[in-house]
Amino acid sequence: MKVSVPMEKVKPSLERSALQLAMTETREEEEKLKKSLYESFDLRCGVTELGGTVANLQHTGKLTNSVMATAFNTGVIPKEDRKIHALIHATLEASNSIFIHTNSNASFALKIGLTTDTEWIAVAIYGRSSLHPLLEHARVGLGVMHL
Repeated sequence: MKVSVPMEKVKPSLERSALQLAMTETREEEEKLKKSLYESFDLRCGVTELGGTVANLQHTGKLTNSVMATAFNTGVIPKEDRKIHALIHATLEASNSIFIHTNSNASFALKIGLTTDTEWIAVAIYGRSSLHPLLEHARVGLGVMHL
């Protein structure tokens, strides 16, 4: 006789969860995943999207400011200096993979996923870059820091 054993939900890694959020293709898919991660595993999540050139996103702080605003507005982290510091470092780590080997005039369309379990924070960036519509490249970056 075969006994059925209930499957336990295995907590996904913060990194994998942030990447999955960044790679969602619709708002409905994004909302469903955020709800599931929170209800099943108590992971706080946030998502933002932005676009622009390297100079516009990186050098003006637009990317970092967007990530910080998302983290505060969604309750991913509170406005505490140590947590903000960790968030900024995770964002910079993730953006290093996005902006490497590209022209400063390249255009980017990025989606950013944030996840935290209150001890660690993960920032994942997924998107496309292009100097010309026929020369598009997919890019992905990931940063993880201890809060």
